[in-house]
Amino acid sequence: MILTVSPGPGLVLAMAAQADSGANPWMQLIPIAGVLAIFYFIILMPMQRKQKKVQQFIEALKVGDRVVTTSGIYGQITRLSDKTVQLQIADKVRIDISKAAVGGYQGQEPVAPDTASQ
Repeated sequence: MILTVSPGPGLVLAMAAQADSGANPWMQLIPIAGVLAIFYFIILMPMQRKQKKVQQFIEALKVGDRVVTTSGIYGQITRLSDKTVQLQIADKVRIDISKAAVGGYQGQEPVAPDTASQ
């Protein structure tokens, strides 16, 4: 260590010796890998589970199911296609909506995530 005294009042500068250059550079990646692992297990894994649950729900829809959409419209499924669902929301009133807009069954907790709270 080198000490240097400057002409100012009581100013002392100290320089430390260099760190051991033989340290493994891979050891610096361990904290980064730890953060990535925590990110995966806390955020990504639950999100993938939720998406899988929503996909299974959408695939299980059938004619006659009473559902509620993510926008709050209640109705009964009268027709299904690959990407759309036809809902009867009143007598002689039918609307076509996207399958992704079906939030859950009437009277149960919603399966699809609520986009308004995100």
